Amino acid sequence: MKSLVEWYFRLLKLLVVGCMAVMVVMVFGNVVLRYAFNSGISVSEELSRWCFVWMVFLGALIAMREHAHLGLDSIVKKLPPIGQRICLVIGHLLMLFVCWLITKGSWAQAVINLEVTAPASGLSMAWFYAAGVVFGVSASAILVVELVQALRGKANGTGDGYAADPAQTLTLPTDARTQP
Repeated sequence: MKSLVEWYFRLLKLLVVGCMAVMVVMVFGNVVLRYAFNSGISVSEELSRWCFVWMVFLGALIAMREHAHLGLDSIVKKLPPIGQRICLVIGHLLMLFVCWLITKGSWAQAVINLEVTAPASGLSMAWFYAAGVVFGVSASAILVVELVQALRGKANGTGDGYAADPAQTLTLPTDARTQP
């Protein structure tokens, strides 16, 4: 199961790199074509915007898994371990609620726009809103796993999910550490 998760996040990283490459090629190519040849790629702006949206949502997933988002934990660090755990659980429950809102709203927009096509590319606008659904479902899975681990006392804040020593106390995953 762990290798499947690792494969999934490697795929996400490749998709983020692919989105960035497509954005750079499309925008740079369009600028060169407009100034040098007085023409352009009609779908460049639209596809670049779509790639940007997907890149942001997928990048947020990667950062969530690696605990790379910025966090302010100066007050929480001063609490005893049980207080830290309570704050972690409350924070995760609030984030799960937000993920549910994002998933529900994105799904509703995808369904509404299923038959609506984008003006330049002709692609279904549901693909645009599907980024929120992918984010909401994947982020919820990450949060549920971390919440269960926190409740069991196994969270260590390093992103791998398990404490090296079972007797290790809970460390909040709010510092901005990244993993190789």
